[in-house]
Amino acid sequence: MLSGDWDRPLTRSILAKAHSAIERTFPEQRLFLRSDTETRFIRLSPLTQFVGVTGSAMLLGWTIVSSAILLMASLGAGDLREQALREQAIYEARLNELAAERDARAKEAAAAQERFAVALTEVSAMQSRLLETEDRLKELETGIDVVAGTLRETMRERDTAREEAATLLAELAETEAEQPDVSRLEDLETTLTFMSAALGELAVKRDQMTAYVDEAEHHLDRVALDQKLEAERNERIFSQIEEAVTTSLTPIDEMFSQVGLPTDSIIEQVRRSYSGQGGPMTPIIFSTSGDEEPDPLTNRANEVLEQLDALNLYRIAAEKLPFGFPVRGSYRSTSGFGPRWGRMHEGHDWAGATGTPIHATADGVVVHAGRQGGYGNLIKIKHDFGFETRYAHLSRIRVKVGERVSRGDRIGDMGNTGRSTGTHLHYEIRIGGSAQNPMKYIKAARDVF
Repeated sequence: MLSGDWDRPLTRSILAKAHSAIERTFPEQRLFLRSDTETRFIRLSPLTQFVGVTGSAMLLGWTIVSSAILLMASLGAGDLREQALREQAIYEARLNELAAERDARAKEAAAAQERFAVALTEVSAMQSRLLETEDRLKELETGIDVVAGTLRETMRERDTAREEAATLLAELAETEAEQPDVSRLEDLETTLTFMSAALGELAVKRDQMTAYVDEAEHHLDRVALDQKLEAERNERIFSQIEEAVTTSLTPIDEMFSQVGLPTDSIIEQVRRSYSGQGGPMTPIIFSTSGDEEPDPLTNRANEVLEQLDALNLYRIAAEKLPFGFPVRGSYRSTSGFGPRWGRMHEGHDWAGATGTPIHATADGVVVHAGRQGGYGNLIKIKHDFGFETRYAHLSRIRVKVGERVSRGDRIGDMGNTGRSTGTHLHYEIRIGGSAQNPMKYIKAARDVF
């Protein structure tokens, strides 16, 4: 006998038992419907009752399960909202800390700039004093040379006079021995008197020259002391200047390194753009002496000026690159750079009130100011070195195509135009058409601006 032959009697037996159980549990019922003229009834079989009760139970169970799922989802959504609010509060607190830190760095940079200006003024005054001191030193050296020459000539004349006096005395002795005539003796006495007076005058001049030489040597000692003190003062001034330059230059150099820009190439382009005679990039070299070879002080001053030139180049480059922050006023970050909902989000979003000021993040020229598809009201600004920034979903545009703007200029107001779910700014940075993460530039500049 095949297994299928066994299954059929078994199945029939199970179905019969089930039918019997249903009939016992749900006996046949009749539902009477009475009207004015007749009475009708509806027969409810055990199977019909079973199906109705089972369907009602399943509907009730489904209702209970759905209600539980909705309740749990509502509770979970409430937790997510609370978590989002906490994260928003933490993010805003962090932004406030970054803003305070940025303001502190700006104050330090301003203070360093003031110290540098004061130090540069002192260097100029010091240079003037050094030149005056060198002139006085040259005059004293010339005077000492003249005095020394005069003194040597006087000493030769004195020695010559002494020799002549000795010769005359010898002749006088011979004359006295030979008993010459009286007129010869009187001539010798007159000559001797004249020579004695001349020797006295020479002695006085010698004493005067000696005193003058002593005074000149004392003055030279004072000049040497002044030069030593001036050198120590110069050392302190140069140390302060070098410290101020390093304090200002290091954060800017780190800012360029963090965003991976070719610093040398950018600085060289800025140098070529500002190479006109008398412009900010004109090399400045000064010397405190007339020697052809510069002294150590001059070399050090020229090194400081080269560092200042590099700092100025960095400052100009930073003004032309999008290191600024586009939103002024109250805002919160709603979406960052990267994949979102299966698509690439090529910018950063900040939400705020309608009309919140929007500012240019770098110097540049407006190349688009109007509506563009999903961007809504859009502003595009072209910057140097292949950079472009975009400001989308604006409620108002305050610039026009071809207008040149500077970093910090107000260019529009935050809005909700284009493909947007609420009032916010969509901000993009592009290099050669390739989208970049804006927060990388904003974070890199937080210790500089």
